[in-house]
Amino acid sequence: MSIDRFPVEAGHIALFARAIGDPNPAYYGALTGDEPVPAPPTFAQASAQFDPDYFLRPKIGQSWFGSGKEPTGAKPKEGGGGGGGGGGGGLHAEQHFEYHRPLRPGDVLTVESKPGNTWERESKRAGKLTFRERVTEYRDQKGELVVTARSVGVTTERPVERG
Repeated sequence: MSIDRFPVEAGHIALFARAIGDPNPAYYGALTGDEPVPAPPTFAQASAQFDPDYFLRPKIGQSWFGSGKEPTGAKPKEGGGGGGGGGGGGLHAEQHFEYHRPLRPGDVLTVESKPGNTWERESKRAGKLTFRERVTEYRDQKGELVVTARSVGVTTERPVERG
């Protein structure tokens, strides 16, 4: 993932806080006229909405696997592999955010993601588990590192039999 421009706006912070159900009134400064505080801890993930290729972002005129109980038209990938639509052997295992300073309204971030570490473990039920880390750096308009995010996904060698 690479994003050239992710503007941090007070209204966006308020909408994000509302979407995650955070009642802290400080996040709603843009709605009340008060001075907003720094963004909620996981706000950096909202940068995905500025990535036109982000696989979880609905695309106008294209089928999307949805986020509810039933899919909305997208077919699962051949052979599974995750990415929505069901049938995959992968899942999101961990997410870490390291803040070097708070995100504030007025920041304009660039986002760059790269592969991190990869390791394996054995599982009795699923065989080999392969863990893959992605490291995403968020830099401000001065080029200074503001947030480092680490995401870990895991894929299984075989599906777990339901018993």
